[in-house]
Amino acid sequence: MRTEAADSLVAVRLVEAMVAEMGVLYGPGDMPTSASPEELSPPAGAFVVVWEDGRPVAGGGVKRLEEGVGEIKRMFVVPEARSQGHARRLLEGIEDAARGLGFGRVRLDTGADQPHARALYESANYRPVPDYNDNPLAAYWGEKRL
Repeated sequence: MRTEAADSLVAVRLVEAMVAEMGVLYGPGDMPTSASPEELSPPAGAFVVVWEDGRPVAGGGVKRLEEGVGEIKRMFVVPEARSQGHARRLLEGIEDAARGLGFGRVRLDTGADQPHARALYESANYRPVPDYNDNPLAAYWGEKRL
């Protein structure tokens, strides 16, 4: 696992795959664009990629939401690498990156058609919080103290 430039080909392809999958889950249309490559880049953000056998299998980032608070965005595991612990490793890697950026808390959201994501977040000690970002696709908002 390592950080990558959020505008690198690896990061862009992982995000494109995530956006395509969300289009299948939630219907065609524009996904909210609440995390640009600039926001997922230093000094206030980071993009983390999990590698297996020399290929990227998962990626996601963190951006500054407000002073001391980061938001986890664009988490995605390629379909052929799911159910192997990569999502948990990715989440831990993003949390480590958030700590390194000085965030004491992180927030995230996920949609109703992503129960596995919500289960992961809850098992990683994220606690429900009120809607903080007006994401129309989200059904769960969580926060964790780092």
